[in-house]
Amino acid sequence: MTQSHESFLPELPALFVERAVEAALLEDFGRAGDITTQATIPAGARATARLAARAPGVIAGLDLAETAFRKLDPGVTFRRHLTDAADVEAGTAVAEISGSARALLAAERTALNFIGHMSGIATATNLFARLIAHTEAHIVCTRKTTPGLRAFEKYAVRCGGGRNHRFGLDDAVLIKDNHIAVAGGVVAAIERAKAFAGHLVKVEVEVDTLEQLQAAMTAGPDAVLFDNMTPETMREAVGIVDGRAITEASGGITLETAVAVAETGVDLLSSGWITHSAPVLDLGLDIVID
Repeated sequence: MTQSHESFLPELPALFVERAVEAALLEDFGRAGDITTQATIPAGARATARLAARAPGVIAGLDLAETAFRKLDPGVTFRRHLTDAADVEAGTAVAEISGSARALLAAERTALNFIGHMSGIATATNLFARLIAHTEAHIVCTRKTTPGLRAFEKYAVRCGGGRNHRFGLDDAVLIKDNHIAVAGGVVAAIERAKAFAGHLVKVEVEVDTLEQLQAAMTAGPDAVLFDNMTPETMREAVGIVDGRAITEASGGITLETAVAVAETGVDLLSSGWITHSAPVLDLGLDIVID
């Protein structure tokens, strides 16, 4: 039996998926296509392949993997044995694909690149989520993503049981230390942001010290990011906020420090590592020989 880590996963719009997969296939095909497969495989040959995990983890990216094969063979059969956000053990079949042998061989690497990368992010996120499950805190991602793949990487975070931070510069205000330096102080920066932003736009501010936090709270931010604070200082900071704003811990959070940070009472732990440095989950595609 498999376990799903997110009861609600946002749909990946087909337009996003198709554009990303087409770009990846075009990059791989170059100017002449898959000359190895063309040279060795008859045009009408059919085959069945098994997509399987070679290591334990959490699956993400099945839509992109399927689209890679379907772009080269619209009639391909992609039979899923698992769903995104499901746990998988080493050796477990994830899907079975039947169709044009040339399509299966030519799309293999593109499909594996997407699902391996996204499943790696889901797996890394889940490691954090499991560690802090005894607290009320949640692991969230950042904007430290691969250019062009942000929507997919943030989706993978959800598959692993994490939550999404802002998707870009336009969906929330996050006032950081450099904004504060140019704006002339933390209170001035928050007040300007609140006057500028619409009523649906949240305002978050980054603080480095308890003194800066106390000043920031007089301006009424919606969320406060504690940057590189020790757990002891962070616990004091949570007390100062006292439920008046969402609290977020950021800066060098690792699997070794996550529990201590979560136990301070913060609402969120943000990690760039889960998207920019998560190791790929090893999956393989093998032709089934009867």
